[in-house]
Amino acid sequence: MLTDPPHLRPTPRPGFCPRPVPEPTLRLFLFHHAGGSQLLFREWLAHFPPDWEIHLLDAPGRGRLADLPFCDSAEELAGCFREEILLAQDRPFAFFGHSMGGLAAYELTQRLAREQLRQPVWLGVSARDAPGVGPDSERHRLPDAELRRHLAALGGTAVEVLEDEELWQLLAPVIRGDLRLVETWQPRPDAPRLTVPLSVFGGTDDVVVAPDRLATWSAHAERFLGLHLFEGDHFYFRGRVPQFVDLLVAQIRAAAPSLASCPPAGRVV
Repeated sequence: MLTDPPHLRPTPRPGFCPRPVPEPTLRLFLFHHAGGSQLLFREWLAHFPPDWEIHLLDAPGRGRLADLPFCDSAEELAGCFREEILLAQDRPFAFFGHSMGGLAAYELTQRLAREQLRQPVWLGVSARDAPGVGPDSERHRLPDAELRRHLAALGGTAVEVLEDEELWQLLAPVIRGDLRLVETWQPRPDAPRLTVPLSVFGGTDDVVVAPDRLATWSAHAERFLGLHLFEGDHFYFRGRVPQFVDLLVAQIRAAAPSLASCPPAGRVV
């Protein structure tokens, strides 16, 4: 069977929509954490309203985009996602990002504002420091053994993966590249406050971003919808996905009252 040579194959898009919806009420884009992929959100899909279209995004260097080079900066990562968002602006849309994904979603929202393009009706940031609250560590420089212990403490990577040398060699460059992006982020000093309604989420026992640091997001949004804390670590939503998605839906509807008249969150099988 003949196949096109690599240079003639179309570049895969970062966005993936597992459940297309005809004329959706809302498009929700989900941005994953450092070292992760859109697989983080697969369990969430069944819990959103059936008339919402959910788009999962992958950063370059993993999954379907494994052949693409890593992004060196948050601005470059936002640019990678920009075209995907522009293709979906015929409907109201919203962003939710966890950890590195929160940074990407914030940068992309700011970029859309600078370019005077349509902005999301809501931005949700999870387990991510606000601008000006820089990371107090350089995890991307840690020796392998120490970095593995750190990831095990975070809870987002299976212990079996961390203990498997072959899998670790595949995963380590992705993790280090993402952590470097996060830890070298330099927000624009002239960045204005967000005009988009903002909700912030986190875990009470997160060893990366403490609740008091999450609270500083309130100074960066004209309409701050609150800090929502849960008992747990950096991946505090594990074990409570249905309840957490219900909260996201409620926050989005509070930000965009026109969506409040839509049917309540359903369960899609």
